[in-house]
Amino acid sequence: MITSFISFLALFAFIGISSAIRRHDNKQDYYVASRSVSPMLAGLSAVATNNSGYMFIGVIGYTYATGLASIWLMLGWIIGDYLSSTFIHSRLHRASVRTGAISYSGLLSNWQGHPMPVLQKLIALVSLFFLLAYAGAQLVAGSKALQVLLEWPSWAGAVIGAAMVALYCVSGGIRASIWTDAAQSVVMIVAMSVLLFVATRELGGITAALEQMNAVDGFMDWFPQNLAAPGFLGGLLFALGWGFAGFSVIGQPHIMIRFMTLAHTDHINQARLWYYLWFSAFYLITTGVGLLSRIYLADTAEFDAELALPSLALQLLPPVLVGLVLAGIFAATMSTADSLILSCSAALSHDLLPKIQQKMAYIRAATLAITVLALLWALLSAQSVFDLVIMAWSGLASAFSPLLIMLSLGCRPSQRLSILALGAGLGTAIIWRYLGWHDVIYEGMPGILVGLAVLLPAALSNRAGNTG
Repeated sequence: MITSFISFLALFAFIGISSAIRRHDNKQDYYVASRSVSPMLAGLSAVATNNSGYMFIGVIGYTYATGLASIWLMLGWIIGDYLSSTFIHSRLHRASVRTGAISYSGLLSNWQGHPMPVLQKLIALVSLFFLLAYAGAQLVAGSKALQVLLEWPSWAGAVIGAAMVALYCVSGGIRASIWTDAAQSVVMIVAMSVLLFVATRELGGITAALEQMNAVDGFMDWFPQNLAAPGFLGGLLFALGWGFAGFSVIGQPHIMIRFMTLAHTDHINQARLWYYLWFSAFYLITTGVGLLSRIYLADTAEFDAELALPSLALQLLPPVLVGLVLAGIFAATMSTADSLILSCSAALSHDLLPKIQQKMAYIRAATLAITVLALLWALLSAQSVFDLVIMAWSGLASAFSPLLIMLSLGCRPSQRLSILALGAGLGTAIIWRYLGWHDVIYEGMPGILVGLAVLLPAALSNRAGNTG
């Protein structure tokens, strides 16, 4: 088990470090790979970054606890993601080429062709905070897997993951991240497919597995039993909320930067094809494993649901395949953590402290510093992976998605209005979660809608001006 796990880690490190052979020692190459990435690599990297340890640990844990109703996470997320990508991604790429932006903050604040420095720094600060929390969650996910499967201390996985990410990110920047993401996405889907096949076979096939799931009270209901709003209304709000979670992908700097690395805007649809095919297959397999884990690990009162995947692998698989699953979990955490750390590094060195970007040594030092901060967050945090990721995801989405939507539609909000929309959307999401209303509906939905409402007068004014 340990041998196969270490072998995969060595492979990922080798792929990341080998990307240095294509390296150009400048900030454009470090942060956007000189806009030379192929559609296949960009798509696979984006889906690996999106799926993350949240999928292996958080979603499987949620499915274990909730049952079939967790399928609305998958359907809502993918549909919402797809709808936003149909009109955002190509416009985002064209704007990145036009402005020469190499960071998400720089793109949003310079979209209209004139700098908005206060907005750029604010976007960078918000990104830095939430992306660090997100990166910490990925390292926590890796630690949980190692703790269960290898009985290592709870801090070991976080330290190993941080060291690996720092090693290849410093070596090749975003190109190293994208290359390793592509390899990791293959390991992730193979590991989950193997576990799904073995778990189903051991129960006597699909029919027998479904019979045992139906025997668990409420486990195969279409909507969660603990919804705050009753009946169909509660189910509709639950599904709609997760649709907004998928729509929120456009507010995630570490994912959207992948589409900025493409050479041409006409490559966007090819990258999206790779992205959605892989994403749909992987999410479906993951949900299946989460459902099956409840049959094998029935003692819900004494069990941490977020340990369902490693516990199931340990129970069903031979050591060499347990190593494969562990490598898949680690691959997921690292494929997201490296993207988050590089986005934080860009926010720090390019947007907040622009003098740093004059020397590549300073940029790499910023990456190492961000990695250390993410590691400290992981070691000191007491929150679950699921809660940390959703908090970061909704915060970023509520702050940035409304502005990106309006810019993509041709609106020209002022710096002051853009800042007001950012604060209103983010504040709404934070208050919504603090009041506990996220049990009714995902907080990113009201956050995005409030941000859009703030920007609506500028949109109407632009339209009236164009008409006149």
